[in-house]
Amino acid sequence: MATLSSFPNPNFHPDQSQTLDFDSATPPQPQSPPPHHSPESPSPPPKLLQLSFNQDHACYAAAMDNGFRIFNCDPFRELFRREFDGGGIGHVEMLFRCNILALVGGGSHPQYPQTKVMIWDDHQGRCIGELSFRTVVHGVRLRRDRIIVIVEQKIFVYNFADLKLLQQIETVANPKGLCEVSQGSDSLVVACPGLHKGQIRVEHYAMKKTRFISAHDSRIACFALTLDGQLVATASTKGTLVRIFNTDNGTLLQEVRRGANVAEIFSLAFSSTAQWLAVSSDKGTVHVFGLKVNSSVPEHEKPQSSSNSDAAINPSNSPLSFIKFKGVLPKYFNSEWSVAQFRLQEGSHYTVAFGLQKNTVIILGMDGSFYRCQFDPEHGGEMTQLEHHNFLKPETALSEDKR
Repeated sequence: MATLSSFPNPNFHPDQSQTLDFDSATPPQPQSPPPHHSPESPSPPPKLLQLSFNQDHACYAAAMDNGFRIFNCDPFRELFRREFDGGGIGHVEMLFRCNILALVGGGSHPQYPQTKVMIWDDHQGRCIGELSFRTVVHGVRLRRDRIIVIVEQKIFVYNFADLKLLQQIETVANPKGLCEVSQGSDSLVVACPGLHKGQIRVEHYAMKKTRFISAHDSRIACFALTLDGQLVATASTKGTLVRIFNTDNGTLLQEVRRGANVAEIFSLAFSSTAQWLAVSSDKGTVHVFGLKVNSSVPEHEKPQSSSNSDAAINPSNSPLSFIKFKGVLPKYFNSEWSVAQFRLQEGSHYTVAFGLQKNTVIILGMDGSFYRCQFDPEHGGEMTQLEHHNFLKPETALSEDKR
């Protein structure tokens, strides 16, 4: 059960939010004097706790054990940071580029209780409301008209204008806080784990319809929605296959293979046109797959994935002919493979999204790494690295004269 508390001037309406003027943004006054550190005992560098893109992938937020930071993706730069006196933020969720954010405390010394979602107004430099829960909050998702809060075995859906609770959804144990929400103004779709292992539940609010999709035999590890909520991509804890379903009728539309060995899938991301799907895992490789399920894309613009041809299985210089055995080959050989790849450090946690420039991918690492890469939609292969930064290093911080 959630409870709502409001601070002075709680009458927030999403349509009154403003786009942040990042170049002139000034930090709020500190809530208490910063602690003094002698030269002999410098303060340790802040620890990164969580990373999340905003809804159009133009920006991303970094939750730190001393506050949070907001970055622009293209061109890359730190836009601003908010630091608290020793208080950590475990989760920060942006609402496009406006002044309203959702914060959850985190780290060894949380700035706020981990059972609360704080609604932060960056123009005022303070919280204007909060949502309280009986258990730890594992995630938050925002739309202009909704706030979705994820706890261990339940999801709460609120109206953004008055923070009124609209729905509670029961789920299986969900410690990762898995939940996705569409961003189309004319359709609200929420996808979350169902009540059974390997199941996805999809709520179509405009049609007042609930769809259950049995996506995998193993537990769900990760999933992603298209912006309009019409497609969902899912991966299980096995991590070898990614499946794409129609959320309206639950039909399996396509299946792609990340690899043959078990892997932990960290993130999935559709391109804005649903023409491409990016996948990151603990194997240290980001894969881009061509999708065939987007009928709105002109035929000449659809990806020509060599991985879906016999050539990918049977190179011309091979003395073997697999084609005549195609019907009896293991499913492994008939799977669709990625069009493009980018190699990273194995074992590190990376989050992916498609950039604003055509055929570009943004990769964020929990080690502070930022990559912007480009792939060749026709020839595929290794992606080209366009830029790389470590956003935790001081030289990438926003200088005082730019604030």
